[in-house]
Amino acid sequence: MAIQELMSSSLQLVFSEGIDESSGEPIYKTKTFNNVKTTADADQLYAVATSLAALQEFPLYNVHRRDSSDIYAE
Repeated sequence: MAIQELMSSSLQLVFSEGIDESSGEPIYKTKTFNNVKTTADADQLYAVATSLAALQEFPLYNVHRRDSSDIYAE
Protein backbone atom coordinates (compact mmCIF):
# COMPACT_ATOMS: atom_id res chain seq x y z
CA MET A 1 0.00 0.00 0.00
CA ALA A 2 1.23 3.49 -0.80
CA ILE A 3 1.44 6.37 1.65
CA GLN A 4 0.92 10.01 0.73
CA GLU A 5 2.63 12.74 2.75
CA LEU A 6 1.63 16.37 2.15
CA MET A 7 4.87 18.31 1.73
CA SER A 8 3.92 21.86 0.73
CA SER A 9 0.95 24.03 -0.09
CA SER A 10 0.39 27.35 -1.85
CA LEU A 11 -2.55 29.71 -2.19
CA GLN A 12 -3.35 31.18 -5.59
CA LEU A 13 -5.70 34.13 -6.01
CA VAL A 14 -7.18 34.71 -9.47
CA PHE A 15 -8.33 38.24 -10.31
CA SER A 16 -10.57 39.36 -13.17
CA GLU A 17 -8.99 42.30 -14.99
CA GLY A 18 -11.70 42.77 -17.59
CA ILE A 19 -12.26 41.72 -21.19
CA ASP A 20 -9.69 41.63 -24.00
CA GLU A 21 -11.00 44.07 -26.61
CA SER A 22 -9.63 42.17 -29.60
CA SER A 23 -10.77 38.65 -28.70
CA GLY A 24 -13.63 39.28 -26.28
CA GLU A 25 -12.10 36.79 -23.82
CA PRO A 26 -11.80 37.57 -20.10
CA ILE A 27 -8.38 38.55 -18.74
CA TYR A 28 -7.25 36.87 -15.53
CA LYS A 29 -4.19 37.60 -13.40
CA THR A 30 -2.92 35.43 -10.57
CA LYS A 31 -1.00 36.04 -7.36
CA THR A 32 0.54 33.05 -5.63
CA PHE A 33 1.51 32.83 -1.98
CA ASN A 34 3.90 29.98 -1.18
CA ASN A 35 4.72 28.24 2.10
CA VAL A 36 1.12 28.05 3.26
CA LYS A 37 0.65 25.85 6.33
CA THR A 38 -0.29 22.38 5.16
CA THR A 39 -2.65 22.08 8.13
CA ALA A 40 -4.74 25.11 7.09
CA ASP A 41 -8.32 24.21 6.21
CA ALA A 42 -10.49 25.64 3.43
CA ASP A 43 -12.28 28.15 5.69
CA GLN A 44 -9.01 29.59 6.94
CA LEU A 45 -7.56 29.90 3.45
CA TYR A 46 -10.71 31.52 2.10
CA ALA A 47 -10.69 34.08 4.93
CA VAL A 48 -7.09 34.98 4.12
CA ALA A 49 -7.85 35.14 0.39
CA THR A 50 -10.78 37.51 0.83
CA SER A 51 -8.77 39.71 3.19
CA LEU A 52 -5.92 39.95 0.67
CA ALA A 53 -8.37 40.52 -2.20
CA ALA A 54 -9.76 43.58 -0.41
CA LEU A 55 -6.32 45.17 -0.80
CA GLN A 56 -6.18 44.57 -4.56
CA GLU A 57 -7.30 46.74 -7.44
CA PHE A 58 -9.27 44.07 -9.33
CA PRO A 59 -12.10 41.82 -8.10
CA LEU A 60 -11.36 38.31 -6.89
CA TYR A 61 -12.52 35.70 -9.42
CA ASN A 62 -11.37 32.43 -7.85
CA VAL A 63 -9.17 30.90 -5.14
CA HIS A 64 -6.98 27.82 -5.70
CA ARG A 65 -5.04 25.71 -3.24
CA ARG A 66 -2.05 23.90 -4.74
CA ASP A 67 -0.72 20.95 -2.74
CA SER A 68 2.40 18.90 -3.33
CA SER A 69 2.77 15.44 -1.85
CA ASP A 70 5.37 12.70 -1.68
CA ILE A 71 4.07 9.21 -2.34
CA TYR A 72 6.04 6.18 -1.29
CA ALA A 73 5.60 2.50 -0.43
CA GLU A 74 4.69 1.57 3.09
